[in-house]
Amino acid sequence: MNENLFTSFITPTMMGLPIVVIIVMFPSIMFPSATRLVNNRLISIQRWLIHLTTKQMMMIHNKKGQTWALMLISLIMFIGSTNLMGLLPYSFTPTTQLSMNLGMAIPLWAGAVILGFRHKTKLSLAHFLPQGTPLPLIPMLVIIETISLFIQPMALAVRLTANITAGHLLIHLIGSATLALMDINMTVALITFVILVLLTVLEFAVALIQAYVFTLLVSLYLHDNT
Repeated sequence: MNENLFTSFITPTMMGLPIVVIIVMFPSIMFPSATRLVNNRLISIQRWLIHLTTKQMMMIHNKKGQTWALMLISLIMFIGSTNLMGLLPYSFTPTTQLSMNLGMAIPLWAGAVILGFRHKTKLSLAHFLPQGTPLPLIPMLVIIETISLFIQPMALAVRLTANITAGHLLIHLIGSATLALMDINMTVALITFVILVLLTVLEFAVALIQAYVFTLLVSLYLHDNT
């Protein structure tokens, strides 16, 4: 295993050129497209999951918000497949990079906010000042609400980055401990290995859950502005 704990988070390069673009495009291969009149089980399960997820996220939206359905389902599929790909040995997880997560969060958040100011100007401005606020507190509350609004995309990106990075670090540390303990105490090493397997299974669940949470929060921001 790598001696440097953070080596797996360094952007990989080939001949001095970063290949992160190729890695980001790779997960799209994991979703086969239907080419036959009767689909196989894999495509049927894939379509059923996409339909279920889309229905779950779009049920709170009006017709204007439902136009974002394709973007949101593409987002959850991309983040989920990228997180799962990062659990493979000697692979790279783009979602551990805060810059990439900000690149996804800021445009989606900005699009939802601009949509709200364009179509629901009064209601969007009303969020900055709750009803019944005492007059002396108005300037402070406006500042606080403005800061909380601009923190939303940062919170989205940091949440995804922190959860995925923490899981990878734990797997790395426990894996290193298991290898070190094999020469000292095989019983303890076996217990540590069982913990490593359980943690890996948990990380598979976290990879999918974090993709759903990221997309759901974007969906909620969109719902507040449509």
